[in-house]
Amino acid sequence: MDEDCAQARFGIGELIHHLLFDYRGVVYDVDPVFCGSEEWYRQVARSAPPRDRPWYRVLVSGAEHVTYVAERNLERDTLQTPISHPGIAYFFERFENGYYIPRRLSQ
Repeated sequence: MDEDCAQARFGIGELIHHLLFDYRGVVYDVDPVFCGSEEWYRQVARSAPPRDRPWYRVLVSGAEHVTYVAERNLERDTLQTPISHPGIAYFFERFENGYYIPRRLSQ
């Protein structure tokens, strides 16, 4: 990773709250910088968040979809309670002490 690239504030399994859209979720993947297409960025990222900062793939609580979110739009979730999403069991083994424990990949 480039020295100028910021360290991610959130890790896989961490609960987040989206500041603009007021939803809770859990991080299941982290990109050190924006990795989407230019077209997606122009159409979806209307607030023009920085591309050179971390972006997160998030399972949205109470929904079936996932989102791709810029770090500046997220904060730590204060509830620290489990979320509801059909993808939880695919990515995580269990919920423990306010975090989801990632599944170990088979070798």
